Amino acid sequence: MKINTKCHGEIQYSEEDIITFEKGIPAFNNLTKFIVFKLQQNEVFSIIHSIEDLSIGIPVISPFVICKDYEVKLSEKLIESLKIEDEKDVMLLNTVTINSDIKNITCNLRAPIIINIKERLGEQIILCNESYNIKHPIFQEED
Repeated sequence: MKINTKCHGEIQYSEEDIITFEKGIPAFNNLTKFIVFKLQQNEVFSIIHSIEDLSIGIPVISPFVICKDYEVKLSEKLIESLKIEDEKDVMLLNTVTINSDIKNITCNLRAPIIINIKERLGEQIILCNESYNIKHPIFQEED
């Protein structure tokens, strides 16, 4: 199968690539079917893209690229609803806010997207951990 995305051209995918977000993603609650693909120009970033509304693609990044000790404690309810049996089946992604000034590109470490890659189920959650920022700079100057 393929979709013609607004910003990334034609993307090939298979049925096994579709991730179901039963609750949708905040701001896109009516959309439940997404695929994730790496950006060809920069493989640090990926796109989580709706296959129901081809104009919706959200840039994401692994939190471990930014914060090596990033940690998320999942509730039993979430573990059950995403059918998680093994932590190695879990992929964490965080949304990215793009800006023309590289210093202003941020990611939301407070609201990770949790994906069970084995069952192809996902959900975005909000952490109570105040040490994770909503607008965490991705590119920081070295001291």
